[in-house]
Amino acid sequence: MTIDTSFFKRCIETLAKASSMVTQVEESSIEYEMYRSACVKEFEIILEQAGKLLRKCLKDFAHSPKAVDRMVFKEAFRQAAQHDLLTLEQAERWLKYRDNRNNTAHDYGKKFAEYTLQLLPDFIKDATALEQSISQHTKRVADD
Repeated sequence: MTIDTSFFKRCIETLAKASSMVTQVEESSIEYEMYRSACVKEFEIILEQAGKLLRKCLKDFAHSPKAVDRMVFKEAFRQAAQHDLLTLEQAERWLKYRDNRNNTAHDYGKKFAEYTLQLLPDFIKDATALEQSISQHTKRVADD
């Protein structure tokens, strides 16, 4: 099965641009708030897309695709590490990113947004690596 990562890749590019721009404007400006908000939103979108894309990949390893569909986010990332779609260290960081995202249900304030900005350099690297891993997996499966 071919897995299209073009939307995921575009979201990573958008996040990288917004992350770059937020560092170039005054923190007290409306532009800062706009770029920070864009960063947080892209962070959330990428997290959700990452889970969905990984579940698609994991169906290639599972006896029951329905069981994969029922996996919670964290289980999908643990399974991805077991099947070498991610390293264990990468999976652990993704779990940390997810924990940060879950905090938005309780704190949509400035503190959450500022903490998310601190995560972005590693998050962008990890998201890019995940996109490459999914693309490589898709190619291997197609070649078999």
